[in-house]
Amino acid sequence: MSLDAVLSRLDADLPQATERLLGLLRIPSISTDPAYAADCRRAAEWLAEDLRSLGIEADLRDTPGHPMVVGHVPGEGRHLLFYGHYDVQPVDPLDLWHRDPFDPEVQDAPHGQVIRGRGAADDKGQLMTFIEACRAWKAVHGSLPGPITFFFEGEEESGSPSLVPFLEENRDELAAADLALICDTGLFAPGVPAICTQLRGMLQEEVTITGPDRDLHSGAYGGPAINPIRVLTRILAGLHDAEGRVTVPGFYDGVPELPETLRRQWEALGFDAEGFLGDVGLSVPAGETDRSALEQIWSRPTAEVNGIWGGYTGAGFKTVLPSQAHAKISFRLVGTQDPLAIRKAFRAMVEDALPADCTASFVGHGASPASQMAIGDPAFEAARRALSDEWPHEAAYVGGGGSIPIAGYFKSILEIDSLLIGFGKDDDQIHSPNEKYDMESFHRGMRSWARILDALT
Repeated sequence: MSLDAVLSRLDADLPQATERLLGLLRIPSISTDPAYAADCRRAAEWLAEDLRSLGIEADLRDTPGHPMVVGHVPGEGRHLLFYGHYDVQPVDPLDLWHRDPFDPEVQDAPHGQVIRGRGAADDKGQLMTFIEACRAWKAVHGSLPGPITFFFEGEEESGSPSLVPFLEENRDELAAADLALICDTGLFAPGVPAICTQLRGMLQEEVTITGPDRDLHSGAYGGPAINPIRVLTRILAGLHDAEGRVTVPGFYDGVPELPETLRRQWEALGFDAEGFLGDVGLSVPAGETDRSALEQIWSRPTAEVNGIWGGYTGAGFKTVLPSQAHAKISFRLVGTQDPLAIRKAFRAMVEDALPADCTASFVGHGASPASQMAIGDPAFEAARRALSDEWPHEAAYVGGGGSIPIAGYFKSILEIDSLLIGFGKDDDQIHSPNEKYDMESFHRGMRSWARILDALT
C-alpha cells in the first residue's frame, strides 16, 4: 500500500509539480550560445537547490563549459544513477513561435492539456518526472528508497564537450552506481511505454576526390580529362548492392541477428511501415530487402550519403569540369561493429576504386560504437512490468535508430548499463518552434518512476 500512497501524493501535487516545471522552463538555458552562460548556471543552481530541498546533498561541479549538477542519497540496496540534461536548444526561428518560448504555459489541445515552452519535452519536463517521483516518495516515507546519484548535464545540446573528461575524472564517485536511469527518450506510440535497449553507433566520414589541378572548361577538356564528380558518384553508388546491403569489406563483422523473442515482440507492436514512409511522401522501402522497416531502423547498420558537392552550383550555368568533388557519408552501427575498422576499410575501398590521375583525402568527424543493454538483468523486466502497470498498453523493449552518447559513455567509462525510459511523443516538436510536453506524459511519467523505484528497491 505504500506505493499507492506515493501515487496518490503525486496525483494531489500535480498542480504544484507543474508550477515547479514552469519555473525551470522560464530559465533560458541555451548551452550553445555563450550569451546564455549565466542562464545555464542559473538552471543548474535551480536544480541543485531543488535537490537540497529534498535533503539531498547536491552541488555544482564546474567544467570548462557549463556546470554539472551532482547529488547523492546514501542507503542500502541497488545504487541507481539518474541522468538528465538541463540545457535546451536555441529557439530560432523566433517568428514561428506562437508565444515567448521562455514564457511557458499549460494549454488545451485536442487530445488533452500540454505544457508549451522550450525544454518542456527535451529535457526539463522529463528530468522533473524523476525528481517529482522522489519528492512524493520522500513526503510519504520520510526518506528515499535507497542509494541514488543524481547527475545533470548542461551541454547535451551542444555536443557535451565536458562530459567525457568529467566522467573520467569522477569515475570512482559515479561508478559507485550499478545501473543508470536515463529519461531522454519517448513512448513507442500514444499509450505505449518503451524501454530502449539498443542504440546505434555512428561513424562520420568526409571524402574529397581531386583530379585536375584546377577547374577546367568542359568544352576544351570534357572527354579526355577525368571528372572527379563522375568518379565520386560511381564510388558512392557502389556503397550498396542490389539487395540494399552495404558493400564495404568486413562491414557486417559484429552485426548480430535479432533474437527471436525481440523479433516477436517488435512484430506485435503493429508498426505501420507503409504509413511511416507515406508520412514523408515515400512508398517503396529502399533498405535491405530481407529486413523489415523496424529492423532496419533499430537493429541493422546503414550507410547514407548526407551531402555531396563539387563544380558550379550557383544560379544559372557554368560549364566547368571541377578539380574536386566532395561528399559526407555517415554509417549507423550496431552490435560490436568496430567504427575504426570500418573507417579503415571504407577509405581503402575508395582508394582502390580511384582511376589514374585521381587522389582521395579524408576527414573523420566522429566514431562511436553501438550500445547494447544487458536485458538479462532482472531490473529490465521489473521496470517493464512497472511501466505496463501505469500505462494503457504493455511496455515494449525497443531499439533506437539514432544515438544517445551518454548511454555509451556510461557503459564504456563507468561500466554500467542504462534503463532508457522516457515519455515524449513524436509530435512534441523538440528542437523546433512550439515545443510541448503532454500533461499525460508529465503526470504518468512521475507515476511511472515511482512504480519503477518501488520495483527496483
